Amino acid sequence: MTGYVYMTTSQKRGTIYIGVTNSLARRIPEHREMTGSRFTARYGVRRLVWYEEHFDIRDAIQREKSLKRWPRQWKVELIEKANPHWNELFVGLDWD
Repeated sequence: MTGYVYMTTSQKRGTIYIGVTNSLARRIPEHREMTGSRFTARYGVRRLVWYEEHFDIRDAIQREKSLKRWPRQWKVELIEKANPHWNELFVGLDWD
């Protein structure tokens, strides 16, 4: 089963949330509707700014655990390498 590791944020360089899912098309709208998690609802962390696809969900889960242990600056650098302006990525992708 495919898996995705993703980061959402409240704003550029704001609060960062790291998650894992088998469906970004389902999970990101949950965050936007503030039903995705208590953390994302509390801090308004709804903007998808980074994601990575894995062909095995177990690899995605391992990567999520690893990223959560990283210092914040490393996470910021990972986001900015792929998305320097912290643009919302979900709206620009075809999820059908």
